[in-house]
Amino acid sequence: MTRIVAGTVGGRTLQVPPRGTRPTSERVREAIFSRLEHLGVVDDAHVLDLYAGSGALGLEAASRGAADVTLVDSARVAADVARRNVAALGLSGVRVVAQPAETFVAGVAAEAAQRAALGGADGTPTGRAGRGPYHLVLVDPPYDVTAEALERVLAHLAVPGVLDPAAVVVVERSTRTPEPTWPSGWELVAHKDYGETAVYFVGPELPDET
Repeated sequence: MTRIVAGTVGGRTLQVPPRGTRPTSERVREAIFSRLEHLGVVDDAHVLDLYAGSGALGLEAASRGAADVTLVDSARVAADVARRNVAALGLSGVRVVAQPAETFVAGVAAEAAQRAALGGADGTPTGRAGRGPYHLVLVDPPYDVTAEALERVLAHLAVPGVLDPAAVVVVERSTRTPEPTWPSGWELVAHKDYGETAVYFVGPELPDET
């Protein structure tokens, strides 16, 4: 059984797709959000949940005060389950997109590049819900997603204007695979292993204030 850990709908159960997904355990989710709340990036955040499955990670963010959440999964069965979870929980500001993660972020990156060409690359909102800039991105791909595919997704996220300058990106991978290659200009904030799950907290390097 999968449940929301805390927040306005804490304790509520979630449906999960019958196959093809690997839900993040409650223990790992609780640890992830404990750190994120310590970093101050959940409340009132614009959140993107890639490879969302049931939507557990993104819905956890919504329950804990995120302004809006976009759940993205390529499997229509998973997207349908996520929509049912959104409806059952009654959380506002959550939308579900049935699309491959790479395709979705490539589109967001293209829009950000277009804004930059027009002189609006400083994180100006797009006027389209869920299209960035994002304060928090949750990336929990199936273990069979290759390192190269993940690297492409991260590269799209690194396009200026996709992320807020102080954004945090959480990436889950198997502990049996190497640490992902991070885009130029990103830094590793923290790394923690939970059983076979490795969790990385990364984001754009903040300029020195000195």
